[in-house]
Amino acid sequence: MRPTWLGRPIDARASFEAEGRALVDTLRGLAPSDWGRAAAGEWTVHDVAAHVLGDYYGRLGHGYRGGFADGESLEGFIHRTNQEWVELHAEDSPAALIGDLEREGGRLARQFAVADLDAAALGVSWAGIDPAPAWLDIAREFTEYWTHRQQIRYATGLGTDPEPRALGTVLDTFMRALPHTLRHTPAPTGTQVQVIADGPGGGSWTVTATAERWSLGEAPNGRPTAAVELDTETLWRVSTRAVDPADALARAHVRGEHRLAEAACRVLSIVY
Repeated sequence: MRPTWLGRPIDARASFEAEGRALVDTLRGLAPSDWGRAAAGEWTVHDVAAHVLGDYYGRLGHGYRGGFADGESLEGFIHRTNQEWVELHAEDSPAALIGDLEREGGRLARQFAVADLDAAALGVSWAGIDPAPAWLDIAREFTEYWTHRQQIRYATGLGTDPEPRALGTVLDTFMRALPHTLRHTPAPTGTQVQVIADGPGGGSWTVTATAERWSLGEAPNGRPTAAVELDTETLWRVSTRAVDPADALARAHVRGEHRLAEAACRVLSIVY
C-alpha cells in the first residue's frame, strides 16, 4: 500500500524501545507531588501516564474500548473512551503505573519491530487516509507516545527533550498532515508550499498542488510559491495545538504568498 501523495515512507519501528525507556525514566524521576500536576488540558501527569498505558493495551489487542454511542463522531468516541480509561485507573499507584508501562511498552516495541510497513493498517484521520499504510500508522503511534512524554516533561519543568533523532521522526510524521491540511486551499496545479523546521531534528517538506490533491510525493521544482520557516519547538507544538496557528504564523519567517503560509500554519497532526 503506497499512497505516493504522503511522501516517502517513515520507518519508526526501532524507535519504540528507547521511547518507552525514556518515559519510564522520566516517571521514575518525579517527586510524589509531580503526579498531580496539570499536563494536558484537565489531565494530570498521572492521567497522561494512565492514558499511555491504555494506548499500549489497545495496540496489544486487550485495551478498553466500548462501541460508538448513537451519533458519536470518531473524535468524540476517542475522547470519551480515553477519558473512561483514565478514570478507571485513577487510583493506580505511580509505582504500579510505571511497572505496567515498562512491561507493556517492551511488549509493544517487540510487536512493532516485526511489523510489515506496507500492510494496510488503522486510518490516520489527520492525514486524511483510512486505511493507512502501516508505516504511517506506526509512525503516528510513535508521535503519540513522544508527545505525551513531552507533556509530562513540561508539567514538571523539564521542557522538550532535545534528543534530535526522535524529534526528527516526530516532525517528519507530523508533516504528513500537510496535504490534508491544505485540502480546502485552492491553488493552480504546480503550486508548491515549503515548510522548514530550523534546529536539531529539523528538516524541510514541500507539498505540491496536483490535479487531484495536494501531494508530498512531487519533487521540489524551483522557488516555492510560499515558504514557512519555524523553529522545531514551534512546529511540533503547533501541530499538536500546544501553540495556536496564529501565534505560529507570527513567529514564522514567511516568504512568498501569505495566504498559503497561513494555511500551512494550520497543520494539525493529532485528533483534536
